[in-house]
Amino acid sequence: MSATTEFDTIAAIATPPGEGGISIIRVSGEDAIGIVNHLYKGKNLDQVDSHTINYGHILDVETKSVVDEVMVSVMRAPKTYTKEDVVEVNCHGGLVATNEILQLILSQGARMAEPGEFTKRAFLNGRLDLSQAEAVMDLIRAKTDRSMKVALNQLDGSLSRLIKNLRQDILEVLAQVEVNIDYPEYDDVETLTTNLLKEKATEVRQSIDQLLKTAKQGKVLRDGLATAIVGRPNVGKSSLLNHLLHEDKAIVTDVAGTTRDVIEEFVNVRGVPLKLVDTAGIRDTDDKVEKIGVERSRQAINTADLIMVVINASEPLIEEDKELLRLTADKKRLVILNKTDLPRQVSDEDLAEWAQPEDIIGTSVLTNSGLDQLEERIADMFFNEGIESNQNNVMVTNARHIGLLKQAENALDDVLHGIEAGMPVDLVQIDMTRCWSYLGEITGDSYQDELLDQLFSQFCVGK
Repeated sequence: MSATTEFDTIAAIATPPGEGGISIIRVSGEDAIGIVNHLYKGKNLDQVDSHTINYGHILDVETKSVVDEVMVSVMRAPKTYTKEDVVEVNCHGGLVATNEILQLILSQGARMAEPGEFTKRAFLNGRLDLSQAEAVMDLIRAKTDRSMKVALNQLDGSLSRLIKNLRQDILEVLAQVEVNIDYPEYDDVETLTTNLLKEKATEVRQSIDQLLKTAKQGKVLRDGLATAIVGRPNVGKSSLLNHLLHEDKAIVTDVAGTTRDVIEEFVNVRGVPLKLVDTAGIRDTDDKVEKIGVERSRQAINTADLIMVVINASEPLIEEDKELLRLTADKKRLVILNKTDLPRQVSDEDLAEWAQPEDIIGTSVLTNSGLDQLEERIADMFFNEGIESNQNNVMVTNARHIGLLKQAENALDDVLHGIEAGMPVDLVQIDMTRCWSYLGEITGDSYQDELLDQLFSQFCVGK
């Protein structure tokens, strides 16, 4: 986006495409109210109070014909999402009316918003920092109540406040170091300055380390947990998938090889977003199509964060079961003994060499037995301490933030190593400043235009 067009009045449809009760066209910029007012038949929008919604009609100015009956919200700067004048036209849901109103607004001098441009303006105008802007997208994409709670926490500024406090602590130390170097009052100023840097570097590193400890859980909440359901044919994999999804997504028959491809679905299990993968039964087969499905199942095992190995408890373990247990031995997994409503043929002793007792769960999808225990075990495996237990109620979910925190931590390690090696204070100070700069990239206090373009291009057009 060029500098000459960066603060043009922009417009976009803010609601999902398709039929619905209402559609909303959002307009932001200096001319937003005037542009919509020119198309609007009702009260004079230039004279209505801010943050009011007004009934009227949108007209085609050339034909003077009514396009749609609308409610128009007027919100004046600076108390808006973008800190600019914002108008939202609420029309009847549907592609034709919505697009026609948008085209009329564009014909009056607004331009089409780029992806994420409304939120980008909120950032550039100082309403949100960069971590809060990214939390907006996390909130939109939240798959569970837990992930929504973490996104709301970040949108509220919890991460921003922590990062800014750390940067302020570093800045105060750097200023004190400068004073000590330029205006020494004591003979041992070098020792005092070095101790000050060491103490603050250790303190800030501990805080960053606490944040990074939440990164694994945070990434699960943001991106979902890739979970492969594997097993030989006809042991109940698809039935288990259907139960977790609460719908009949996968075909369930007693014919081996029914599932020939990998089925992927997101599901909320006790607040943990699982990206469930129902795989083809792994077995030797001459069927070309099924053989491709089996190979994809093996690939799913290699890339999964969690594997559910489903075994038919009503039949003795066979070599195919043992091969699956071997393949997944070094993975985070659960062993599901399904069909426990039938006489059991697999004993705990049979599985003792393959899995820990707490990772073996007996289920019957037919009678819904053991499925609550399964869901509880999944939640415990990844959130056994809970979101609220981490320091300052802050969780890191964003890969960009995680990378910058690790770089900041490395810079602090360089500070401490430099002090131990007896390096001059002014050289050690450079590494401390590097840490301060990396933390600033998280909140957007320091950034490059290319970073903004890349980040906001991931947003939908109307946001």
